[in-house]
Parts: sequence; structure tokens; C-alpha cells
Amino acid sequence: MAKIQANFVLEILGRPAEHIKSAITELVTKIGTEKGVKIIDKAIQEPIAVKDVKDLFTTFAELTLELDSLQNYLGILFAYMPSHTELIYPEKLTFVNTEVNDLANKLISRLHEYDAITKKALIERDILLKKMNENIQSSPLVNAEAKPKKPKKLKKKKLKHA
Repeated sequence: MAKIQANFVLEILGRPAEHIKSAITELVTKIGTEKGVKIIDKAIQEPIAVKDVKDLFTTFAELTLELDSLQNYLGILFAYMPSHTELIYPEKLTFVNTEVNDLANKLISRLHEYDAITKKALIERDILLKKMNENIQSSPLVNAEAKPKKPKKLKKKKLKHA
């Protein structure tokens, strides 16, 4: 298969501005070190403040990459999750069924990972909500029938002098 040329846009949101600038630069550098990936062109934008949000910044990088294979292309998509991609060359792709099977299994595996993470987060959220509701229900402030407990008197202890 011929080499693939594609454009990618990567975005970062965070604070402070200097941190996201260095983070996007490191991300672009890391992509350039990936096996089978060559950066043809890159443009990294300066961070700008997010409108109506205090101390939050955004920046993005536009990359044109040359990739040795479709596996490299999809690998970049999975590993770096760009906000946009555009396949430039070749205009037509030919697949061998074993390549499609491999790519489909990698996609399914990644989707299962995300599904498991989501399910775990939802279960943990439900447990926390249940505990929070139990704590609220047992609170004297919420339970009108609860009588405030009298504080226990502290016993005076005799101190031994040496």
C-alpha cells in the first residue's frame, strides 16, 4: 500500500497557558517519534483564554503527516484522539480482509475498554449517591424526629507527678 498523507488537528484545554503550550508541543514531538509516522508540516497556535471562563486556556496544533500504513493512521487516531482528521492521499484504499479484521478487532477492544471504564464509573457514582443519601437521611438536620444527643461529661483524670 502507498504511504498515507493526512491532516490532523489536536486541541488542548487547561491552565496555565504556559503549561498547555508546552503540553501541545510535547504531544506534537511525541507523534513525530512514532514508528511509521513523519511530520510533513506543523503549526502550533498560541494559547488563548476561553471566553467567559476565568484562567482557562485553549490551544491547538495542525499537522500534516505521512504515514506508512493504515494501521499507523488508525494508531494515531486511537492514541492521540485528534479533534479532526482529513485523509488527503491516496484517494482510494484497497484492503486485505486480514487487515480489516485486525483493525476491527483493535477497534472493538478499545470500545470494550471504554465501555468497562464507563460502567465502572457509573457503578461507583451510584454507590456514592446511595451512601450520600444514607448519610443525609441519618443526619439530625434532616431527620426531624431525631433528638440531639447530650454531650457526655468528661471525667477528670488524676495526673501522677514524677
